[in-house]
Amino acid sequence: MQTKTFMICAIAVFSLTALADDGHGNKGNNGNNGNNGNNSSFESSVTGSVPGLAVAGVSSGGAPWVVQTGETSISPGGQVHVEVHGLLIGQGGPTNLVGTTGPVTMVGATLICGGTPVPASGGVVTPSPLSASGNAEIDQNVNLPSACFGPVVLVRIFTSAAPLGSQLGPFIAVNGITPNTPRNQNQNDDDNDGHGGGGHHF
Repeated sequence: MQTKTFMICAIAVFSLTALADDGHGNKGNNGNNGNNGNNSSFESSVTGSVPGLAVAGVSSGGAPWVVQTGETSISPGGQVHVEVHGLLIGQGGPTNLVGTTGPVTMVGATLICGGTPVPASGGVVTPSPLSASGNAEIDQNVNLPSACFGPVVLVRIFTSAAPLGSQLGPFIAVNGITPNTPRNQNQNDDDNDGHGGGGHHF
């Protein structure tokens, strides 16, 4: 598919010291404990992926994905929080799967700093169920480096049945600019009906 340039909302450098001094709060997380009370120091909207992209060696899924609303934040303590609503296969995907999550039932998050994936704390990946409506809320602890250039958060397919170390697959959403979509828009559908591990390449 055509090359598409995402861009990634923050062409900024943040250090642990700067993070600790950042006073702006964790907007849009509706008071949940995902950030353990820490102020978020980086916030961005989330947009669906298209086939044929690669970020830090991670490929996008084989179908286009769309996000109704979504945002991500990174706390000074290294907690990546992602919340998406309506993360579904978009037009151009398999006809019978458009408007659904297809075989994808779980997702995880990967933080990229300066073009390099940041390891999960203790090597433990924390996935989230992706509901049939495309809703998910991910909280992933990472070993935040002393400086993170151009932070990118990938939402990736998680396959629980895969061997440890290879459970995270292609990405289907990424932080970036979503034109004409209001941020922090609450969706009444709070569907959290999770289901087990699923397919790989959507």
